Parts: sequence; C-alpha cells; structure tokens
Amino acid sequence: MASTANPTRADFEAMLNEQLGGAGEDGFEGRVVKGTVTAIENGFAIIDVGLKSEGRIDLKEFSRGEDEHGLAVGSEVEVFVDRVENADGEAMLSRDRARREAAWDKLESEFGEGKRVEGRIFGRVKGGFTVDLDGAVAFLPGSQVDIRPVRDVTPLMEVPQPFMVLKMDRRRGNIVVSRRAVLEETRAEQRSELIDKLAEGQVIDGVVKNITDYGAFVDLGGIDGLLHVTDMSYKRVNHPSEVIEIGQTVTVQIVRINEETQRISLGMKQLESDPWDGVAAKYPVGAKLSGVVTNITEYGAFVELEAGIEGLVHVSEMSWTKKNVHPGKIVSTSQEVDVLVLEVDSDKRRISLGLKQAQGNPWEEFAAKNPVGTKVTGEVKNATEFGLFIGLDGDVDGMVHMSDIAWGLSGEDALALHRKGEQVEAVVLDVDIDKERISLGMKQLEKGAPSEASAGGGSLKRNDVVTVTVLEVRDGGLEVQVGDDGATGFIKRADLGRDRDEQRPDRFQVGQKLDAMVIGFDRSKKPNFSVKARQIAEEKEAVAQFGSSDSGASLGDILGEALKAKKD
Repeated sequence: MASTANPTRADFEAMLNEQLGGAGEDGFEGRVVKGTVTAIENGFAIIDVGLKSEGRIDLKEFSRGEDEHGLAVGSEVEVFVDRVENADGEAMLSRDRARREAAWDKLESEFGEGKRVEGRIFGRVKGGFTVDLDGAVAFLPGSQVDIRPVRDVTPLMEVPQPFMVLKMDRRRGNIVVSRRAVLEETRAEQRSELIDKLAEGQVIDGVVKNITDYGAFVDLGGIDGLLHVTDMSYKRVNHPSEVIEIGQTVTVQIVRINEETQRISLGMKQLESDPWDGVAAKYPVGAKLSGVVTNITEYGAFVELEAGIEGLVHVSEMSWTKKNVHPGKIVSTSQEVDVLVLEVDSDKRRISLGLKQAQGNPWEEFAAKNPVGTKVTGEVKNATEFGLFIGLDGDVDGMVHMSDIAWGLSGEDALALHRKGEQVEAVVLDVDIDKERISLGMKQLEKGAPSEASAGGGSLKRNDVVTVTVLEVRDGGLEVQVGDDGATGFIKRADLGRDRDEQRPDRFQVGQKLDAMVIGFDRSKKPNFSVKARQIAEEKEAVAQFGSSDSGASLGDILGEALKAKKD
C-alpha cells in the first residue's frame, strides 16, 4: 500500500468514496450537493463541487427566488448534478433542479401534514394556470382559482399567496394546487368567528348582495344571511325587488342560526308591529268591510283588508248564482270589493270572507217582489228531461216541471213545444230560499184551466158525453174546451174517430164544435176526451135498444132508428 505522504490514485478514490458514501464519482449524479463559486464570467457562475472538473450554471437560474448579484466568488450554493462529466469534460450542474428537489422535499412534508404552501401564479395554460412553489411548478385548475368565477386573473399574477396542495406525484412531476380551498377554509373560520358573535333575536345592519325570486342574501360583515320573501313584510310581497334593491343597507333581525350548516335566517317584518295582534276584535264575524283583491287562485281570491292583513274569499262564497266558475271571471286583481267576515282564526292567521254575503240574496229579493201567484216573463235557458229552466230578473232561474207546461199533453210532448231562447210567461208556484229554488207553472195561465169544481170529481165524470169546442189543431190531436169557460182537455189523434180517415186532425177547424166522451183525467186532473169512444158507446146503445144485426136488420137500419128516436 502506498504511503500517505505520496497518495496514489487508488488512495484518492478511496477517500472520495468515503466522503460520498462509497458511491464513487458516479454517486454524484442525480444528487443535490454543495458547491463553491470559483468564478463569475460571461453570464455563468463557475461552481466547484469536488469533482475532476468544475461546472457552470447560467446566472438566470439564480434569478428566480434569489438575486444573481448576491453571488460572489467563494459563495456556497446547493446544485444538482445531472452528469459528472459531459463531452467537454465539464460537470453538468443545475441550480433550478436543486431548488426543485428541495422544494419537492418540502412540499411532500407539508402535503403530508395538510399545511398550506406559498407560491406565485406566473403563467396560463389550457384549463388553468401554472404556479411556482419555490422551484416546483404546479398546476392550478381554473375552477380552483376562487370561490366565484374570476373573469380577470391579472391582479393575482406574480403575487405571493397561499395554496393548498390537492395532489402530487413526484415520479411524474405532477402537482395540483387550489387557491379556492384556502379561501373556503379562511371563510369558514371567519364564519365561525362571526357566528359566535351573533345570537338569535339580535338586530344588525347588512348590505343586500343578491336578490332571487325567493328572497335576498344580506352581507352581515363577512357572512351572508338569507332574508326570505315571506319575512320582508307582513303584507303580500310578490317579488323581493318590490321592497329592497342590491347595495341597499337594511336593518334586519336574526331569526334563526343553524349551527350545523352555519346558515342564518333573517327577518325585516319582525322589527314591525304585528298587525294580527287583536285582529279578532278589529274584524268581528258579520262585519262588512272593503278591501282590495291581491291574488286570485283556482280555489278563491285573497282580499287585503289593511297592510299585512289578508282574508280568503272561497270560490263557494263568491256569487249566489254563478256556480263552478273560476274566481277570475267574478273579480279581478286590484279590484276594490265589499266583503263580509265569516270566520277569524288568529292562531292560524286566517280570515274567511264572503263576497256574496255582502250583496243582497237574489232569492230573498225575488220572493219579496214576486209572491206565489205572480205572473213573470223570462227566457228559456235550458231544457232538460224533467222540465224547463227560465231566466228571471235578479240573475236567478226558475224551473217549470214538465207536468206544469201544458194541459192534456204528456211531459215529452209538452217539452217539445218550447225551445231554448224562447220568451215565455209563467206563474210563481213556490220559492224555497234555503234551497235556492223557484218553481214555476205555464199551464196555469192557459184559458179554461180546470178548477176544483169542474175537474175530476166535479161536474165532469168519466164516460160523460159533452160538447166541446176546438181551441187548437195539432199534429197529435185537438186542444178542446167544454163550453165557453169550462175545462180544457185534449183529444188524441187516435181518438178522433173509428176509421183511419176520421183520425186526421186537419179535417177539424178552430171553433168547430163536436161531441166527445170523457175517458179519463191526467195527473193534473185535466180531462181527456175521445170521439171514438163516444161512437162505440152510441153504437152499443143503439144495438141494445133497436135490435141486433143477427135478427136480420142491418146496422144502418138500427142506427137509423136510433137517430130517428133521438130526433123525436
């Protein structure tokens, strides 16, 4: 072994390996080592790291994070050894790589501990920005720049600021950071501090930041609270913009604080006197009031009696006569109406109002003006299978049952005599105010209507033969009357004679007189007549008195004898 006074190359290699941990010169590569600046020339710093040759580093690599003018011969710096020796025999060194490796070590430690890191946004790339984390380059996605979208990032460029490392992969050299996470964390801390200072019931001033359809967000000095539209005023508010505007300073009361979600509910109307206090005494049941229609729904209309006090007029309480009609066809928004208080529920803050009750009951008014027996005129509004509905004064309808339309006709035949839109006359038979019904009769106005003395059990009896006068010729038969002022009845077509030729109504004329037999009475005790029945009865009587055709006498001879006897 050579002496230490004259070390050999092998001795030098052994000492070098001892210094570098036994790795030899090749152990330098890929490591960060300390070097000494031996010279600064032509924009380069000459660094000696203890290898065969020195290396040079561009002074620009010292400009990021440290001033190259602070370098001097003899300065000690950390550099990264890319290669021990290049083609020119120089060591390839990098200050950037050294800083980057140091930064990665630091970032890995801080990332593991969940700490924030400081960096500077220095460039823009697709989908986001590049951030310098003291030598390590990280990616900042556009969605992670701020809590709200940022249109101009220029004020944030090249400004040292904190970031949160979301993901890092040293092998791939990939780091993802977020500025938004830092802001949210800071805001959450501030919110917690502010919420600790706030209490329910506290009155505080705030600035309106945003307005939505359902309310407004108010800045309470670093924390937002929601002022719901229903808490803005006791009166109806269709949209928050009717009460407040963005940028306006408002005085609000803290209604509720949710400690779990850190949401704050605010109110303005709570600072006003409650108009519902003493409302039952102010609006007693039965009181007639005036109000303005504020809202119309399918089930009714809301009427404002005063600021903050609204009552509901249910659709069933809107009109006496208009049933199953949309409220919008009876009243309109902003219309002033008279209403009657029907019910007050102070606990539920509800007032039931009646619109029709504030007006006169048309059924009562009709009954007062038109007692039973009064003659009225109206238009046929509708025809049903059981009668006619007649429109009367006061926008009410009366009904004529089919049995009260005409004497001597079936209900179906009587209904066929009238059509919708026709003007008719009738007499009032009954008025039921509670059931809102008016019963009318039309046949009661006909001339010769049967009276109690003459109809049914009166002077006319079944099988009586009387002389009648033709009042009207119809396709179904004849309307006839007994005497000048006797009962009126009907002779059906089939009862006009025994032979088919005799059963034609058109062979009779109004005013013509003829003999007919009473064959019965209808439900209204009106008589029904038959010429055919009279002929058959007379024939039977003649045969019984003057012989039969079986004895050899002809029917003509028998009837001739009967007529002669009758004449005598």
